[in-house]
Parts: sequence; structure tokens; C-alpha cells
Amino acid sequence: MIARKHGMALVGITLGTTLVLIFLLAACSKSLAPSKPEPTQPSTIKVEVKGGGPVVLVTSAAEFEVGSDGYVRASLLKDGKKLSLDEPNVGAPADSDFVRVRGKEVHFTLDFQQTQVHEAIGKMGVGKRVEIPAHPLGPSGTDLQRVLALEVYDKFPNILLSTVEYKNTGASEIPIEKSVNQRRRLNARLDDGKAKPWEMWSFHGASYDWGKDDVVKLTPAFSQPNVMGEMVKGGYGGGIPVVAFWTRQVGEAVGHVETIPISAAIPAKVAADGRVNTEVDYAANLTLKPGETYSTPRSFVSVFAGDFYEPLRIWSSVLQKEGWELPKPSSEAYNVSWCGWGYEFNVTPAQMLGTVPKLKEMGIKWATLDDRWFDVYGDWNPRADTFPGDSIKKMTDDFHKEGMLVQLWWLPLGVEDGEGRYESHKYSMAKIVQEHPEWLILDKKGKHARMTRGLAVLCPAVPEVRAYHKQLTEKFIRDWGFDGSKLDNIYSVPACYNPAHHHKSPQDSVNAMGDVYKEIFQTTRALKPQSVTQACPCGTPPSLAWLPFIDQAVTADPVGAVQVRRRIKMYKALLGPESAVYGDHVELSAMTKVGNDWKEHGDDFASTIGAGGVVGTKFVWPDPGPKFKDVNLTAAKEERWKKWIGIYNEKMLSKGEFQDLYVIGYDTPEGYAIGKDGKMYYAFFSSANWKGEIELRGLKPGRYRVSDYDQGKDLGTVDAAANGVAKLAAEFKDHLLLEVSSQP
Repeated sequence: MIARKHGMALVGITLGTTLVLIFLLAACSKSLAPSKPEPTQPSTIKVEVKGGGPVVLVTSAAEFEVGSDGYVRASLLKDGKKLSLDEPNVGAPADSDFVRVRGKEVHFTLDFQQTQVHEAIGKMGVGKRVEIPAHPLGPSGTDLQRVLALEVYDKFPNILLSTVEYKNTGASEIPIEKSVNQRRRLNARLDDGKAKPWEMWSFHGASYDWGKDDVVKLTPAFSQPNVMGEMVKGGYGGGIPVVAFWTRQVGEAVGHVETIPISAAIPAKVAADGRVNTEVDYAANLTLKPGETYSTPRSFVSVFAGDFYEPLRIWSSVLQKEGWELPKPSSEAYNVSWCGWGYEFNVTPAQMLGTVPKLKEMGIKWATLDDRWFDVYGDWNPRADTFPGDSIKKMTDDFHKEGMLVQLWWLPLGVEDGEGRYESHKYSMAKIVQEHPEWLILDKKGKHARMTRGLAVLCPAVPEVRAYHKQLTEKFIRDWGFDGSKLDNIYSVPACYNPAHHHKSPQDSVNAMGDVYKEIFQTTRALKPQSVTQACPCGTPPSLAWLPFIDQAVTADPVGAVQVRRRIKMYKALLGPESAVYGDHVELSAMTKVGNDWKEHGDDFASTIGAGGVVGTKFVWPDPGPKFKDVNLTAAKEERWKKWIGIYNEKMLSKGEFQDLYVIGYDTPEGYAIGKDGKMYYAFFSSANWKGEIELRGLKPGRYRVSDYDQGKDLGTVDAAANGVAKLAAEFKDHLLLEVSSQP
């Protein structure tokens, strides 16, 4: 039995047929019984069942074959070919789904004779549902029965969803430590006979290390744990539960499609034989009594052509059917932003307002008051030394008088409890902690749990904590006059063991994190419909917990221009092709490692503009002295900033439709395409001098005029063939930005 309540994941464990115990696990899934909503057109998906296997599900775009060994092979059907990276292991257990009991893997043999095929009708439309029972291969005495339930839908032909139910049919308890789902063994040589098995590109949605590339070309030594959901070492965590791999022609992705941040791992590793191994793991850590059942969360395998954009788009589309509601960005979310972080921790109202002449001169609409304007994390009152009296409200009023909007930096849920420090100051005891110590998350030892920056944490599953964050939002937006929030260092929260909260599971705190961000977003929107709420998972991918509760994503402290472009593409896949994605401070587009820190010296506006992002900067002006020389707006820098911000404001490509026409890792030079106002805009990037013929894809057949809108040059005309591709001879270094319009 499966139940959902208040955003929590409940996995039912059934005793016989009448008594039900509910255990809160880090998982949730769908019932194994087929759904029966209103009748509609039948599914066109074909299912073939053979008595000894396999079972084959064929959609308009893919084929999913459950082999006699239990391996679920995914193939892309394209141009009359069947393309796949799957290579099941021979001579060893190869089933895609199994469990670990008492430290040993329990594998299963499928009973294809008992396969049941149902029409599936639900939120995702019409499709097919196949249920295949299975019996354990060993060890002896393992009285587990398994049912593998597979779902494929006509409107989502590239993805197969699966849930596995395990039932204790014996007389003794069975401890299930871990459930393994969607185990894959991938070989790039199946697509390209000349390739090494591991020669493919990959995307990893885990959040666990600042600055690490999300998009990676695999190497023989590659290994990554990809822990999802809960907080991990360093205060990171959350993540997008998708890991994808691709070659030139075909790709494959696995993950889960639950709408809460359940604890899971999607490890990826190149094995000794060069094959790429991955799977979706759930730490069940439960004991099944006789007659009880355990159902896994809903996992998936997807097969596609292209890079990570397509599986992320598919994943997001499924979650939107399952309950995700992605807001449309406010029109203000696309305007250029300046951030006061150039002045670092001790910025003053005078410094913030002192930049106004240059901001207006350059056409910059937003100003952000960044870190350390406040006295204590958790209380969020202005510092007496830098923002005395009502100076913070007066500052926002003054910006508004100049026709500008202002955003406020803060970090929800984090509080000071008198222990530790961060870069700028030693922690004191927040008043909110003194008044409500019972609100804090406690660890297993009963001590204050820690999140990013070593802060104590208010538990988001406590209703009063959510109400408190609503009050804070009202203070910032309504009382002080800010026009939105920059929510920073946003990852996940620790599991909560505070007995005063009466949680059904420690996972309650993790699952409820999104509720706080929903409160902040909805309160802000209600007060100011044209507000902008931004969340920054500094240096990592975002979390599905809070992703639906922002109207501007951010590339999150990218380490260089390559990450800027690829993270913009990631967010366009997750949030939609016209989503507002802030490219972060342009100064971050070039970085040099200095000790344990980074020196920022970037000026690559092209990577943000060409990929469809929103431009931003953190320059300081007038010159405040040598301490800030790296971000000082010199005359030469000012000329460049004016040029590029002018191009951004004129083209406003961030409002255009991002088009997935180029494959990262295989198309050279790296390309991006945006459609806007009847024109196509292309951006190509290369770190070295590039000379050759580039393809302008996605055009209708006909003649087009091409111009370089960076250099202001007319490049003549090109003809698009029947396949929508026009070819252009080009030579450039760093970037080439093109505007292509139809020629009468």
C-alpha cells in the first residue's frame, strides 16, 4: 500500500490482507494496481510477451526489452535503426532490479508465464502497464517474492517507469538493507565500433562539491557516488536525480521521478573492463515481517538522441504531470542585474547608491544587496555599523526613486547558535534560537545539526518555522520595500531526530524543505507580482525540493564560461526554453585557482547572451581603492561593459526560445540556438582559433541573411536545405554570435 500526505513519502508494509503498518521511508511510489480513470483512446504502444522471455514494449520512439536474465534493455528507434548502449553482463547476474539482504545481493528469475499487461490511464495520458512476478535465485531460505511493474506512455515514448514490490512470503523476518533499480552496463562501442567502451559524455545531477563540472567526458578511472536528496559533507546536497550518458547518436539516462527529495544514490563508474556501470540505489533499511511488502520509489530509464538537455526535459515534463507547477518568470526577471558583492562583506548604503549613475547609464535595472548586511543569521536585522536605523529602507526607497529595483540576499533556515564562525564573523546566539530552541533540527546524538556555513538549522517540517519565514518575507518585501530575494547557499537540510517534532521519519525535514521556499515565493509574488525570487545552489546543480519555487535560476558561482553556458542549457531543459536564467556575475566567466580560493577576472558576456541567459555584474564605482582593483570599473572595462549590456538589452535573447540543436561533446564548435521574433540566433564557442564550415540548424528551407551582431558585420546570405541546415564558412576565436533572418 502506498500513501501520500503533506508532501511526505509513505511506503506501506502490509500484514496479510487486512492490517497495515505505515513506515515513513526515504521513498514513495505508485500502487501496483493499474489506474482506471475516464476511458479515452487506447494506447498505440505494442507489448509482446514470450513465455520464456523476453517482454518487449515498443513505442513510437523506443523499445524496452525485459530479457530472460532480467536486464531491461533500452533502445532508441531512429531512421530505421535500433540504437542502444546497453550491454548486459554475461556469466553473472544481470537483472536490473534486486535487493541486498544481510549483506548479500538477492537476484531474481522472472516468471514470464505470469506476465500481466494492462491499459494504463493517468496523469501522463494513456499507455501500457506490464507486471512480471519473479522468484529469488538465492541464497536458499530467502522467502521473497517480487513483482516488477513497468509503465510506458504514448506522450512520453522515450521513458520507461518502473516500481518493484517485494513481499515476505516466509515465516521469518527479512532485513532489506538496500534496493537496487535500473542497473545498467553501458558500452559506447555499440554505437561506434572504433570507440573505447567508456568513451562517452555524461551529466551528473548530484550536489556535493563546489565548482565540480556537471557535464563530464568520461575517463577510464571515472567514479562518482551521486548521492541525492539529503545533505552531504560540506553542507551540500539535494540535486536533480538524473544521471545521463551519451555518444554521438544515442544516450541513456536513469533516475527517479518522485516529486520530493528522497534519499537515493545514482553512482556512476567505469569498471575494469571499460564498461560504464550505473544504477539507482535506495537505502531501505527496513525489516519485513511475514506477509509484509515493500514498494520502491518510481525510477526510470530513458533513451534519447542528443546530450543532457533531452533527458532533463523529459524528466521535468514527467514531474510536471506528477504535480510540479513551474511558475512563469516575471517580466522583470530578464533585466540586467548589478550586485553589491563587489564591495564584499562591509558594503554600505552610500556604496550601493553611489553606483546608480553608472547603472542607469548602462541600462541596468536591478541592484542586489548581498551578504552580511545583517547582524545575525536567523534574526535578519540590519547591522548597526553599516545599516544603522532605518537606512536599509531608505536605501530601497532611493533606488526606487531612480527607477531601479532591489533584491535582498539571505539564507533561509540557517541560524546562529553561538558555535562556530564564517568568513566574516564569529557566530553569536540568534534571538530566535533563544526564544524557540525547540524549532532546531537535532542529529542522532541529540545535538544541533549543521548545514552550510556550519549554521544550526530550523526544521522546515515545523509549521511555526514556515510561518516565521513568511513573516521574514513580509518584512523584507512589504516593510523594507525590496523587490525580491537572492536566496544563497541553498542546498538541502539534515535529517531531523528532534523528538519534540514527532516526525514519522527523520526524512521529514528534508522532504519539507521545499515548503519553506514555496512560502517565500508565494508571499513575495502576492506582495509584488513583478518580483524576482532567485535561488543559488552555489557551485552545484539545484535541488528538486525548491526548484518549482523560483522565477529566476542562476548558474550558481560558475567556474568559468564553459560552466555558464552548460548550466544555462541545464536550466532551460528543467524550467522551459523561455525560462529566466541568470548567468551570474560576468566576472566569474574566467577563474584562476589561487591556493584554496579563486581569482575572478572574467568579461565573457557572450557566453551568457549567446546561450540565452540574463546578464549580471558586480563592478565597483567610483574607484574605492586598491583592495577592489579586480572589480573596479576602469575606463577600458566600462567601454566593454556598455557594449555588451547594450547588445543584451537590444536583443533580449533570454526571452527567446532555447532550441536544442547542438550536442555537447560531439558538435564542434560548441553551439547554441535561440529563436526570437521570427529570427534565429546562433552562438558558437571555441577556446582555440577555429576555421571551417559551421552548420546553422533548425531553419526552414530557403535563403537567409546572416550577420555577426557582435562585430556588426554583414556575412552575406546562405541557403537552408530541405533538412533545415544552412552552411557558413567561418573563422573566429572565443565566440561567434550570429543573427539569421529570412531573405525575401
